[in-house]
Amino acid sequence: STMRRAVLLSVSDRTGLAPLARHFSKNGFVLLTTGGTGKALTDEGIEYLPIGEYTGQREILDGRVKTLHPKIHGGILARRGTESHMAELEASEIL
Repeated sequence: STMRRAVLLSVSDRTGLAPLARHFSKNGFVLLTTGGTGKALTDEGIEYLPIGEYTGQREILDGRVKTLHPKIHGGILARRGTESHMAELEASEIL
């Protein structure tokens, strides 16, 4: 089976962002982004998935909390070699 892969892009300095994003995109990665980073990608014609659409959670605390969510950190912290972890990721629809 093909493993779905995602990369989280959220940067304040957008220098070099477009080539990096294009590299990930052409290599099969889904680009998850926060608001300002997503706008910069839109300006470059690069497709992405807003993180809020993926998690179902809006940004809170003046945008200070936007990536802290089980759908993000579950994917980061899961032990890929542990069958129960992978089953939980699948059940939770985590990329």
